[in-house]
Amino acid sequence: MSNFRDSFRPDELLVQVSELLVATADSADAEIDKAVPEVLHQLREKMKMDVVFVSEFVDGQRVFRFVDRSTGAPSLGAGDSAPLETSYCQRVVDGRLPGLVHDAASLPASMALPKTDFRVGAHLSTPIVLPDGNTYGTLCCFSTAPNTSLRQRDLDTLRLCAQLVARKVNAAVQLKKAPDWTLEPIKDKTWQLK
Repeated sequence: MSNFRDSFRPDELLVQVSELLVATADSADAEIDKAVPEVLHQLREKMKMDVVFVSEFVDGQRVFRFVDRSTGAPSLGAGDSAPLETSYCQRVVDGRLPGLVHDAASLPASMALPKTDFRVGAHLSTPIVLPDGNTYGTLCCFSTAPNTSLRQRDLDTLRLCAQLVARKVNAAVQLKKAPDWTLEPIKDKTWQLK
């Protein structure tokens, strides 16, 4: 039995997420609601990022549905929104920005990055694509500092996590309810893969 709170190497997060995708293959597993917020928290910690978030694209807006941030990280919260066109998210989805950026400040000015209220250093982002082929939004994580240690495997792990998020969203849609993004304090809970 695997326990998400046990220590493991960053590569092992990929294995853990793969196991969850197999365990929740029917998209209706009740454990998926508990697992996804913890997976995203672990993702942020293992990749040493300041913020991980799930955004939904709604009527030209990027709406934060889930945010997990480290102490002192930029203040973003669930429910916050901004025009989609002024986001890194839209640029990743339409191909104007790569999914893996080591340091946003080093990108060419021709990329016309949107202005933010805080420095964006390292940035990882991928679309969340639902089973019907529609893009729900994005799964992103970033730090205010550059991070040259990020690799393609980190983006691959993020993409796998986005598949898990898509399952969570799709399961909620099928039950005609909004996804539950609540996250109990990690230190007080133990989630185990069955």
